[in-house]
Amino acid sequence: MTLDEFSRVLLLSSGVLLLAVLAVRLSARTGLPSLLIYLGLGLVLGEDGLGIPFADAEIAQVLGYGALVLILAEGGLTTRWSAIRGVVAPAAVLSTAGTLVSIGVVGVGAHLLLQTTWPVSLLIGAVVSSTDAAAVFSVLRSVPLPRRLSGLLEAESGLNDAPVVIAVLALTEVAGGTAHHAWWYFAGEAVLELVLGTAVGVGIGAAGAFLLRRTALPSSGLYPVAVLALTVMAFAVADVLHASGFLATYLCGLVLGNARLPHRHATRGFAEGFGWLAQIGLFVMLGLLASPSRLPNALVDALLVGLVLTLLARPVSVLVSLAGFRMPGRELLFLSWAGLRGAVPVVLATVPVVAGVEGSERLFDLVLVLVVVFTLVQAPTLAPVARRLGLIPSTPTQELDVEVSPLGTLSADVVQVRVGPASRLHGVEVFELRLPRGANVSLVARDGATFVPQPRTVLRRGDDLLVVTATSERSAVEERLQAISRHGKLAGWRSSPNGE
Repeated sequence: MTLDEFSRVLLLSSGVLLLAVLAVRLSARTGLPSLLIYLGLGLVLGEDGLGIPFADAEIAQVLGYGALVLILAEGGLTTRWSAIRGVVAPAAVLSTAGTLVSIGVVGVGAHLLLQTTWPVSLLIGAVVSSTDAAAVFSVLRSVPLPRRLSGLLEAESGLNDAPVVIAVLALTEVAGGTAHHAWWYFAGEAVLELVLGTAVGVGIGAAGAFLLRRTALPSSGLYPVAVLALTVMAFAVADVLHASGFLATYLCGLVLGNARLPHRHATRGFAEGFGWLAQIGLFVMLGLLASPSRLPNALVDALLVGLVLTLLARPVSVLVSLAGFRMPGRELLFLSWAGLRGAVPVVLATVPVVAGVEGSERLFDLVLVLVVVFTLVQAPTLAPVARRLGLIPSTPTQELDVEVSPLGTLSADVVQVRVGPASRLHGVEVFELRLPRGANVSLVARDGATFVPQPRTVLRRGDDLLVVTATSERSAVEERLQAISRHGKLAGWRSSPNGE
């Protein structure tokens, strides 16, 4: 590639990236995941549009895996443990047992409706059974659901990629005639990969948090780089050990994101930026890989499989998986409708293509059309469905925006707090905060001006506070501020048991 060619590539890439960023505005207004717009950009640039050739499924698979690593890392880093702590068990069951149920139901439906062989039918079921982290994170975080319900959906989307990838790889071997082991061997291997992936992700996340809390790096910009590197390392280490790299990545991000590291806000912003970049690149690439001229032929098959998945497989998997958790019927109904598909199924559809499985191109087209059509149907309806079921609270809770910076060798931290529009810190006087001993509100920024507050200073919405505290008391300070933000000046030192 010459320098001139490189410049033209940069011009095209930057233009596509800017269009994708502007498309987020449209996505926010319509309720549709922006991934569909990115996919459309790829189709416009591809062979039937501007004519950019791209047909290498193997490269697409590798780049897709890389993008999914960044998306899952961002999902873990931005998920609050307090939001999912009470739903880890149901999310784990839904992402494993529920996935198996979904694979079986879709497999039976595909076999009866499409007349495909049993291995290929089950492979179709495995490819489409994973809810997509990017789609769930982008859509559900704009729907003010109860924290328990949104936490369950986020945890499920972060956890179910691992078992689905294992199932797709195993069924690809069976469908391609290269499998040489009995079903129980694959089952045991799947369990081992999930256990090892969990150990690697939690281990690297805990070790990384331990080191970063005790290392005063010379620049705040180095902390986000180190955190993201640890999540990528978790995937690589797990993959080398033949464990689940996707599970390791998500859990590593979850541990690091909740470890109260320095410059946490900057780290979250950095991870979100890479997550957006990964989503944009992934779906533009998948659009380039697709052949629009073939997609109409897959419409009927995609609709049939999608209807089985949406109206039968997903509800049955939810009911079977969560039967022992005594969840209200309206929550089960919403969970049955909220199984969004996106990047993961399309990326996994490249696995049988690379392996040369007969009929794999038909499968890829089917999955791509299914994702587009059913995302168009489901995503905009999530908020109305939640409202109809009475799941959207009348007074949504907004988390306090808290940033922490270390003061080097002084064993002290500066906690920066922004009082949000829904925060009940509004109207609270400084002395009513009752912060732990050794902590003090040292500065308030309001309407472009800063001042040192007095004990009777009243806090207002939009205020930025600087709280200086001993490092050992930082957690107690954050917990106290969060409690008042949610429950007002009479809040206890701990939040309510259900985390509301």
